[in-house]
Amino acid sequence: QVQLVEFGGRLVQTGGSLRLACLLSGGTFNIHAMGWFRQAPGGERDFVTGIDRYGRNTYYADSVKGRFTISRDNAKNTAYLQMNNLKPEDTAVYYCAADKYGLGSPTVLYDYWGQGTQVTVSS
Repeated sequence: QVQLVEFGGRLVQTGGSLRLACLLSGGTFNIHAMGWFRQAPGGERDFVTGIDRYGRNTYYADSVKGRFTISRDNAKNTAYLQMNNLKPEDTAVYYCAADKYGLGSPTVLYDYWGQGTQVTVSS
């Protein structure tokens, strides 16, 4: 069974940077597309970014374009989310997800989810 574990969430100041990592186990990493979602208090879980199984196509929510970068290291079974110029509105629980069909676009149904990691941006 595929399992996802996120790492790296913490408190950071406005304008700061943070890198999240997501480790996939129990499955073949390089057939899965990977995505990051986030859920702010009282809000819905929203798509942030996704990357296809090959790392060729990436997708971003408008709110993070130019600030966040998704990447993957197939040798390490790990996906990353580099977040720069963080804003208080980026505060949320960030979830890693895997798409077994390898697409990673915002509209696909992701199959596996991590437990989430808290990112808090102080003003």
